[in-house]
Amino acid sequence: MREPDAPILADSITRLGPEAAEAVVVTGSHGGVYAAWLARKAGCRAAIFNDAGVGRDEAGIGGLAWLDAHGMAAAAIDHRSADIGDAAAMVQHGIVSHVNELAAGCGVKAGQGCTQAARLLAAAPIPDGDVETVSEAREEIVPEGAHRRVVLIDSASLVAPRDAGQIVITGSHGALFGDNPMNALKFDAAFAAFNDAGGGVGVSRLPALQGRGIAAVTVSAASARIGDARSTFEDGTVSAANPAALSWGVRIGEKLHDCVIRLAAMP
Repeated sequence: MREPDAPILADSITRLGPEAAEAVVVTGSHGGVYAAWLARKAGCRAAIFNDAGVGRDEAGIGGLAWLDAHGMAAAAIDHRSADIGDAAAMVQHGIVSHVNELAAGCGVKAGQGCTQAARLLAAAPIPDGDVETVSEAREEIVPEGAHRRVVLIDSASLVAPRDAGQIVITGSHGALFGDNPMNALKFDAAFAAFNDAGGGVGVSRLPALQGRGIAAVTVSAASARIGDARSTFEDGTVSAANPAALSWGVRIGEKLHDCVIRLAAMP
Protein backbone atom coordinates (compact mmCIF):
# COMPACT_ATOMS: atom_id res chain seq x y z
CA MET A 1 0.00 0.00 0.00
CA ARG A 2 1.27 3.47 -0.92
CA GLU A 3 2.32 5.71 1.96
CA PRO A 4 0.00 8.74 2.30
CA ASP A 5 2.75 11.21 1.32
CA ALA A 6 4.48 8.92 -1.21
CA PRO A 7 4.48 10.17 -4.80
CA ILE A 8 2.24 8.71 -7.49
CA LEU A 9 4.36 6.97 -10.13
CA ALA A 10 3.38 7.22 -13.79
CA ASP A 11 5.63 5.96 -16.58
CA SER A 12 3.64 8.23 -18.88
CA ILE A 13 1.88 11.42 -17.82
CA THR A 14 -0.86 10.50 -20.32
CA ARG A 15 -1.91 7.65 -18.01
CA LEU A 16 -2.68 9.57 -14.82
CA GLY A 17 -5.78 8.54 -12.90
CA PRO A 18 -7.90 10.38 -10.33
CA GLU A 19 -5.48 9.37 -7.57
CA ALA A 20 -3.06 11.99 -8.90
CA ALA A 21 -5.22 14.85 -7.63
CA GLU A 22 -3.42 16.82 -4.89
CA ALA A 23 -0.50 14.34 -5.00
CA VAL A 24 3.12 14.67 -6.03
CA VAL A 25 3.61 12.78 -9.30
CA VAL A 26 6.88 11.31 -10.54
CA THR A 27 6.52 10.62 -14.24
CA GLY A 28 8.79 9.08 -16.85
CA SER A 29 7.52 11.60 -19.39
CA HIS A 30 9.65 14.47 -20.68
CA GLY A 31 9.11 17.86 -19.11
CA GLY A 32 7.68 19.64 -22.13
CA VAL A 33 4.75 22.03 -22.04
CA TYR A 34 2.06 19.51 -23.01
CA ALA A 35 3.21 17.06 -20.34
CA ALA A 36 3.20 19.92 -17.84
CA TRP A 37 -0.34 20.84 -18.83
CA LEU A 38 -1.51 17.26 -18.31
CA ALA A 39 -0.07 17.31 -14.78
CA ARG A 40 -1.74 20.65 -14.06
CA LYS A 41 -5.03 19.50 -15.58
CA ALA A 42 -4.97 16.37 -13.38
CA GLY A 43 -4.84 18.57 -10.28
CA CYS A 44 -1.42 17.37 -9.11
CA ARG A 45 0.20 19.16 -6.20
CA ALA A 46 3.61 19.02 -7.92
CA ALA A 47 5.36 16.97 -10.59
CA ILE A 48 8.79 15.57 -11.34
CA PHE A 49 9.59 14.82 -14.99
CA ASN A 50 12.57 13.40 -16.92
CA ASP A 51 14.66 16.12 -18.58
CA ALA A 52 14.92 14.03 -21.79
CA GLY A 53 18.43 15.30 -22.42
CA VAL A 54 17.05 18.88 -22.30
CA GLY A 55 17.69 19.07 -26.04
CA ARG A 56 16.99 21.65 -28.69
CA ASP A 57 15.57 24.92 -27.32
CA GLU A 58 15.47 23.22 -23.89
CA ALA A 59 12.20 21.59 -24.95
CA GLY A 60 12.75 18.70 -22.54
CA ILE A 61 12.22 21.04 -19.57
CA GLY A 62 10.03 23.69 -21.19
CA GLY A 63 7.09 22.77 -19.00
CA LEU A 64 8.82 23.83 -15.78
CA ALA A 65 8.58 27.55 -16.54
CA TRP A 66 5.05 27.07 -17.84
CA LEU A 67 4.08 25.47 -14.53
CA ASP A 68 5.66 28.34 -12.60
CA ALA A 69 3.27 30.65 -14.42
CA HIS A 70 0.36 28.35 -13.59
CA GLY A 71 1.05 27.81 -9.91
CA MET A 72 2.64 24.36 -9.78
CA ALA A 73 6.02 23.36 -8.38
CA ALA A 74 7.98 21.09 -10.72
CA ALA A 75 11.40 19.58 -11.22
CA ALA A 76 13.20 17.43 -13.76
CA ILE A 77 15.50 14.43 -13.35
CA ASP A 78 18.77 14.11 -15.23
CA HIS A 79 18.18 11.57 -18.01
CA ARG A 80 21.68 10.18 -17.37
CA SER A 81 20.72 9.19 -13.82
CA ALA A 82 17.43 7.41 -14.59
CA ASP A 83 15.80 6.12 -17.75
CA ILE A 84 13.07 8.13 -19.38
CA GLY A 85 9.73 6.31 -19.35
CA ASP A 86 10.51 4.54 -16.06
CA ALA A 87 9.11 6.33 -13.03
CA ALA A 88 10.30 3.65 -10.58
CA ALA A 89 13.89 4.03 -11.81
CA MET A 90 13.61 7.78 -11.37
CA VAL A 91 12.57 7.36 -7.74
CA GLN A 92 15.34 4.85 -7.09
CA HIS A 93 18.20 6.48 -8.98
CA GLY A 94 17.13 9.88 -10.26
CA ILE A 95 19.10 13.06 -9.60
CA VAL A 96 17.43 16.43 -9.98
CA SER A 97 18.84 18.52 -12.82
CA HIS A 98 16.38 21.44 -13.07
CA VAL A 99 13.73 23.05 -10.86
CA ASN A 100 11.23 25.85 -11.30
CA GLU A 101 10.93 28.74 -8.86
CA LEU A 102 8.02 27.23 -6.96
CA ALA A 103 9.95 23.99 -6.42
CA ALA A 104 13.02 25.94 -5.33
CA GLY A 105 10.82 27.65 -2.76
CA CYS A 106 10.12 24.20 -1.29
CA GLY A 107 13.85 23.55 -0.94
CA VAL A 108 14.25 21.42 -4.08
CA LYS A 109 17.54 21.95 -5.91
CA ALA A 110 19.76 20.39 -8.53
CA GLY A 111 21.82 17.47 -7.26
CA GLN A 112 19.18 16.13 -4.88
CA GLY A 113 17.83 12.62 -5.19
CA CYS A 114 14.35 12.22 -6.62
CA THR A 115 13.01 10.73 -3.38
CA GLN A 116 14.17 13.73 -1.34
CA ALA A 117 12.75 16.15 -3.92
CA ALA A 118 9.38 14.38 -3.88
CA ARG A 119 9.31 14.54 -0.08
CA LEU A 120 9.96 18.29 -0.14
CA LEU A 121 7.34 18.83 -2.83
CA ALA A 122 4.70 17.21 -0.61
CA ALA A 123 4.60 20.61 1.16
CA ALA A 124 4.00 22.56 -2.07
CA PRO A 125 0.74 24.50 -2.29
CA ILE A 126 -1.97 22.91 -4.40
CA PRO A 127 -2.41 24.89 -7.63
CA ASP A 128 -5.68 26.76 -7.89
CA GLY A 129 -7.83 27.81 -10.80
CA ASP A 130 -8.41 26.63 -14.36
CA VAL A 131 -5.83 26.80 -17.13
CA GLU A 132 -6.16 27.20 -20.87
CA THR A 133 -6.03 24.02 -22.94
CA VAL A 134 -2.70 23.10 -24.46
CA SER A 135 -3.35 20.96 -27.53
CA GLU A 136 -1.05 18.52 -29.25
CA ALA A 137 -0.91 18.89 -32.99
CA ARG A 138 -1.80 16.37 -35.68
CA GLU A 139 -1.06 17.15 -39.31
CA GLU A 140 -1.01 15.10 -42.50
CA ILE A 141 1.22 15.81 -45.49
CA VAL A 142 1.15 14.17 -48.91
CA PRO A 143 4.39 15.07 -50.71
CA GLU A 144 4.29 15.29 -54.51
CA GLY A 145 4.63 11.82 -56.00
CA ALA A 146 4.15 10.13 -52.64
CA HIS A 147 2.57 6.70 -52.22
CA ARG A 148 2.12 7.18 -48.47
CA ARG A 149 0.86 9.95 -46.22
CA VAL A 150 3.27 11.58 -43.77
CA VAL A 151 1.47 11.89 -40.44
CA LEU A 152 2.88 14.36 -37.90
CA ILE A 153 1.71 13.76 -34.31
CA ASP A 154 3.22 15.51 -31.31
CA SER A 155 2.54 12.42 -29.18
CA ALA A 156 2.59 8.77 -30.23
CA SER A 157 -0.65 8.44 -28.24
CA LEU A 158 -2.40 10.27 -31.11
CA VAL A 159 -1.72 7.53 -33.67
CA ALA A 160 -4.97 6.29 -35.21
CA PRO A 161 -6.15 3.16 -37.05
CA ARG A 162 -6.10 5.08 -40.36
CA ASP A 163 -2.34 5.61 -39.90
CA ALA A 164 -1.58 1.92 -40.47
CA GLY A 165 0.78 1.55 -43.41
CA GLN A 166 1.70 5.25 -43.40
CA ILE A 167 4.78 7.22 -42.32
CA VAL A 168 4.28 8.40 -38.72
CA ILE A 169 6.50 11.15 -37.33
CA THR A 170 6.11 11.78 -33.61
CA GLY A 171 7.42 14.19 -31.01
CA SER A 172 7.49 11.40 -28.42
CA HIS A 173 10.59 9.86 -26.91
CA GLY A 174 11.72 6.50 -28.25
CA ALA A 175 11.67 4.56 -24.96
CA LEU A 176 9.40 1.52 -24.69
CA PHE A 177 6.95 1.37 -21.76
CA GLY A 178 7.23 -2.05 -20.11
CA ASP A 179 7.75 -5.24 -22.11
CA ASN A 180 4.76 -5.18 -24.44
CA PRO A 181 5.89 -4.34 -28.00
CA MET A 182 2.42 -2.95 -28.72
CA ASN A 183 3.29 -0.09 -26.37
CA ALA A 184 5.84 1.06 -28.93
CA LEU A 185 3.09 2.18 -31.32
CA LYS A 186 -0.57 1.21 -31.18
CA PHE A 187 -0.98 0.64 -34.93
CA ASP A 188 1.32 -0.81 -37.58
CA ALA A 189 2.75 2.13 -39.48
CA ALA A 190 5.13 1.46 -42.34
CA PHE A 191 7.71 3.77 -40.76
CA ALA A 192 7.88 5.65 -37.46
CA ALA A 193 10.18 8.29 -36.00
CA PHE A 194 10.76 9.37 -32.38
CA ASN A 195 13.08 11.62 -30.36
CA ASP A 196 16.00 9.82 -28.68
CA ALA A 197 15.65 11.91 -25.48
CA GLY A 198 19.41 12.08 -25.11
CA GLY A 199 20.12 8.45 -26.01
CA GLY A 200 20.28 5.26 -23.96
CA VAL A 201 16.86 3.70 -23.43
CA GLY A 202 15.43 6.52 -25.54
CA VAL A 203 15.81 4.22 -28.57
CA SER A 204 14.26 1.05 -27.09
CA ARG A 205 11.08 1.26 -29.17
CA LEU A 206 13.16 0.51 -32.25
CA PRO A 207 13.83 -3.22 -31.63
CA ALA A 208 10.23 -3.67 -30.44
CA LEU A 209 8.99 -2.23 -33.73
CA GLN A 210 11.51 -4.30 -35.68
CA GLY A 211 9.84 -7.40 -34.25
CA ARG A 212 6.55 -6.16 -35.70
CA GLY A 213 8.08 -5.46 -39.11
CA ILE A 214 7.95 -1.67 -38.71
CA ALA A 215 10.88 0.45 -39.86
CA ALA A 216 11.73 2.97 -37.14
CA VAL A 217 14.28 5.63 -36.27
CA THR A 218 15.05 8.20 -33.63
CA VAL A 219 16.32 11.71 -34.15
CA SER A 220 18.81 13.40 -31.87
CA ALA A 221 17.29 15.42 -29.02
CA ALA A 222 19.89 18.08 -29.77
CA SER A 223 18.58 18.41 -33.33
CA ALA A 224 14.80 18.52 -32.75
CA ARG A 225 12.44 19.72 -30.04
CA ILE A 226 10.98 16.79 -28.12
CA GLY A 227 7.18 16.87 -28.10
CA ASP A 228 7.11 18.67 -31.48
CA ALA A 229 6.51 16.43 -34.50
CA ARG A 230 7.02 19.29 -36.96
CA SER A 231 10.49 19.84 -35.47
CA THR A 232 11.21 16.10 -35.65
CA PHE A 233 10.31 16.19 -39.34
CA GLU A 234 11.98 19.46 -40.35
CA ASP A 235 14.96 19.67 -37.97
CA GLY A 236 15.69 16.11 -36.85
CA THR A 237 18.90 14.26 -37.63
CA VAL A 238 18.67 10.47 -37.55
CA SER A 239 20.54 9.14 -34.51
CA ALA A 240 19.51 5.47 -34.55
CA ALA A 241 17.65 3.13 -36.88
CA ASN A 242 16.42 -0.44 -36.69
CA PRO A 243 17.40 -2.99 -39.39
CA ALA A 244 14.10 -2.55 -41.20
CA ALA A 245 14.78 1.18 -41.57
CA LEU A 246 18.36 0.56 -42.67
CA SER A 247 17.09 -1.85 -45.32
CA TRP A 248 14.99 1.02 -46.69
CA GLY A 249 18.19 3.02 -47.19
CA VAL A 250 17.96 5.19 -44.06
CA ARG A 251 21.38 6.48 -43.00
CA ILE A 252 22.50 7.52 -39.54
CA GLY A 253 23.31 11.23 -39.57
CA GLU A 254 21.00 12.20 -42.44
CA LYS A 255 18.22 14.75 -42.11
CA LEU A 256 14.95 13.00 -41.35
CA HIS A 257 13.09 15.28 -43.76
CA ASP A 258 15.18 14.09 -46.71
CA CYS A 259 14.78 10.49 -45.63
CA VAL A 260 10.99 10.75 -45.27
CA ILE A 261 10.45 12.44 -48.63
CA ARG A 262 12.45 9.66 -50.25
CA LEU A 263 10.58 6.88 -48.41
CA ALA A 264 7.15 8.40 -49.11
CA ALA A 265 7.81 8.05 -52.82
CA MET A 266 8.71 4.37 -52.56
CA PRO A 267 5.97 1.98 -53.80
